[in-house]
Amino acid sequence: MLYPLFDYLDKVLDIPGTGVFRYISFRAGMASLFSLIITISFGHKIIAWIRNKQIGETVRDLGLEGQQEKKGTPTMGGLMIMAAILIPTLLFADLNNIYIILLLITTVWLGTIGFVDDYIKVFKKNKEGLAGRFKIIGQIGIGIIVGSTLYFNESVVIREFTNPVSIEEGVVETPAYRDVKVAKTTIPFTKNNELNYETMLGFMGEAMTPILYIFVVTFIITAVSNGANITDGIDGLAAGTSAIIGITIAIFAYISGNAIFSQYLNIMYIPNSGELVIFASAFVGACVGFLWYNAYPAQVFMGDTGSLMLGGVIAVLALTLRKELLIPVMCGVFVIENVSVMLQVGYFKYTRKKYGEGRRIFLMSPLHHHYQKKNIPEAKIVTRFWIVGILLAVITLATLKLR
Repeated sequence: MLYPLFDYLDKVLDIPGTGVFRYISFRAGMASLFSLIITISFGHKIIAWIRNKQIGETVRDLGLEGQQEKKGTPTMGGLMIMAAILIPTLLFADLNNIYIILLLITTVWLGTIGFVDDYIKVFKKNKEGLAGRFKIIGQIGIGIIVGSTLYFNESVVIREFTNPVSIEEGVVETPAYRDVKVAKTTIPFTKNNELNYETMLGFMGEAMTPILYIFVVTFIITAVSNGANITDGIDGLAAGTSAIIGITIAIFAYISGNAIFSQYLNIMYIPNSGELVIFASAFVGACVGFLWYNAYPAQVFMGDTGSLMLGGVIAVLALTLRKELLIPVMCGVFVIENVSVMLQVGYFKYTRKKYGEGRRIFLMSPLHHHYQKKNIPEAKIVTRFWIVGILLAVITLATLKLR
């Protein structure tokens, strides 16, 4: 909202100082600052309001130490995260940018699904919440919207340069280029690091290519969204991990939207993707600010309102930056948590069928509960998972290789 205003003040009225709003770094810094202010300054008031409305966590007895102490802790704190993402983005981002529009829709869409799930759990006293099939339908819906937009919208392009950007004696020489409408993505840790979905899927027929691409996008959004949801099981784990991933994505967004840096580091240049830095900065600020109250011992839980939304937003950010193939590494903590559940369930069913009794790989899944069963303090488990997340972020950023 402020972007067109300051653009007018700078270009039309020529008011000194208003031109600073054109710089992505300035707007990103303001977005993260506002996001922190919203969560930290107003967080205690929001928590008090939630407590007064008796919106408390219902806890299943899983036999975990300290579990019952969390009963009644205010939940649906994901509304704080949503507000801290949406308000700074609306204020400081260019709202005509197709990527920003997609992310705003994703935030509201998945946040609403999570809110309905939490509402049923809290007010309807149904511990199962929203039926799984309805969650999946909602995730498929946003997947179709995102996939269709990325594939068909004419504003979603990559820029191919005829020769590298060169810098001589402080003067930047901009080479000739062409903007190409193509479904390409980045293959990590390889020399020729681009994959064209149309080439890969073309053998199935031209009409099938967009359908398969949308299917891939939908699968990624659903998987990462559910991965974040599963990870949100102990204080500070999902929020802290998401903040680490958000910082990584913000770096990619800054480089992908800068012609000089992207060429120098051999990163695909995506016109107008620099605006994603503002959204990613608000995202990180919201997660860090939420940790102020969600760190052990938590004063508030994000609930599905926050976790489903965080995972979905991360997936869409990666897709818009054409870095979705980096998700298994970048979001490694989510992947590990997801896989631990699938292995546990699969092995239990297999052994029950074969031996007549179900056996388990882990003491409990997801993986963080396994360590809780081993009597490792909750705060230590979270810290170690954060360290793993940081290491995975470093590995992900190692793809910023020179030519």
